[in-house]
Amino acid sequence: MSLKDKVIIITGAASGIGLETSKHLAAKEAKLSLADLQEKPLKELEAELQKSGAQVFAAVVDVTDRKQVEDWIAATVQKFGKLDGAANLAGVIGNQNNIAKVEEIDDDDWDFIMGVNTKGLLNCLRAEIPNFNNGGAIVNAASILGLMGSRKNIAYVASKHAVVGMTRAAAKELGERNIRCNCFCPGPIDTPMFRQSAAIRGTKLDLSHLALNRAAAPSEVPPLIEFLLSENSSFITGNVVPIDGGWYC
Repeated sequence: MSLKDKVIIITGAASGIGLETSKHLAAKEAKLSLADLQEKPLKELEAELQKSGAQVFAAVVDVTDRKQVEDWIAATVQKFGKLDGAANLAGVIGNQNNIAKVEEIDDDDWDFIMGVNTKGLLNCLRAEIPNFNNGGAIVNAASILGLMGSRKNIAYVASKHAVVGMTRAAAKELGERNIRCNCFCPGPIDTPMFRQSAAIRGTKLDLSHLALNRAAAPSEVPPLIEFLLSENSSFITGNVVPIDGGWYC
């Protein structure tokens, strides 16, 4: 079923999976409201999509700031008249200081990662839910590390486990309002964040533990997000979908 003329908001829209999802859904003729902290690439994306004929609105938003999120979503509804779906894709993996043993993790690094990945998601959910008037669909970006552990990565792992739990909790509450909430758990996707993580850790990109033995192109993820936003997944909620090339198995 089509997403044509559906109003979809996307956080983390300026790079990686968010960028590819924005382009993919624009090609499906959805009306898009895009948010990111990176103003220059965000505005470039907005101009590119508008030039192609898409209906797009973009705003620089810090998802850790509840008022900024609320103002952005209010502006989205004012512009397009409704809200049909949300792809909450904003997230961070941290920096060199986050690569630490459990007893060594710095409070500031913990707070930064948890702030963006969990409080940022909470801010989005709290602003989105009241604006779904006729049901809707929410898709959250977790991680394959939301389903397993990882050495020297406790803050990111904890934050993505939290995304999985928040998705399931929201789905239980929202079903009676015909709002579905799912999340996906990407493994190695060849995005700037994935390359940043490898560079920080100083690790080689050995993917031999994956069944498919490769990283995914960012363009391989948006079709899953489209499916979870569309009525093709009308009886799917509270689910956690790995898209990991066979890592978790």
